[in-house]
Amino acid sequence: MKKINGYKVFTFFNYLFMIFIVLITLYPVWHVVMASFSETSKLYVHSGTILWPLGKPSTEAYEMVFKHRLILSGFKNTLFVLVVGVIVNLIFTMLGAFFMSVKGPMFSNVFGYMVIISMYFNGGMVPTYLNIVDLGLLDSRWALIFPVAITTSNMIIMKSAFVAVPSSLVESALLDGANYGQVLVRVMAPLCKATIAVLVLYYGVSHWNSWFSASIYLRDANKYPVQLVMRNILSTLTSGVGGVEADEAALVAQQMQYALIVVVSLPVMVIYPFIQKYFVKGVMIGAVKG
Repeated sequence: MKKINGYKVFTFFNYLFMIFIVLITLYPVWHVVMASFSETSKLYVHSGTILWPLGKPSTEAYEMVFKHRLILSGFKNTLFVLVVGVIVNLIFTMLGAFFMSVKGPMFSNVFGYMVIISMYFNGGMVPTYLNIVDLGLLDSRWALIFPVAITTSNMIIMKSAFVAVPSSLVESALLDGANYGQVLVRVMAPLCKATIAVLVLYYGVSHWNSWFSASIYLRDANKYPVQLVMRNILSTLTSGVGGVEADEAALVAQQMQYALIVVVSLPVMVIYPFIQKYFVKGVMIGAVKG
């Protein structure tokens, strides 16, 4: 009886603790959303928490965001980099992981060590920029894709997932006349869907949040991704450029920044729950051998 009562007490406080964690995790998101629908004047003078829109709910901030000439083009550029970039990432990552996981190729261990070394050492910003210029990728959206075609840590995760696939399946496929490309596409990939889903999310979020590379390699504002557009909008408003007075610029920036955060973050927040289930499964498949 004492054990049962103790378990109930523990469960009760455990639920309270978890509810508290959920509330403090969700509140920042709620704060941003409510602030984005608040009146500009009241939001500017308000300090502290926001539990509901200040004043009369308004969509003025969102109207200002979507009226900006670079927002829509920024979304188009980001979608291009996101879709094409993830496809390129998966192709190169799976090819590299498959090469290191298959038994037999010469010097596979040497290439494995070279890949690992690249996690700790790189040429730096200036040599990378010079390579982009020499390859003719300057001011091209492809400059945001090819330099990050492979992330070493993701390739190691993919390699671990391939190694976990029984070698007998690969040998059987080869005996039946399949080549290594068919083994990768028809045997390995279907058995590692969970890990591939995790890598899609990793690469996708990385492309979606990337802005620094675009600020270095792109010159045409019409090619900017939405993250760089958002940064430039806020920087311009808060600095009072373009004949806007400092106080007025701060007021406009305060109104737009929350709406920009919601608009840019919403796609990831909508997609994430649908592939969240693959996280633990995919990482465990890539981590456990035998």
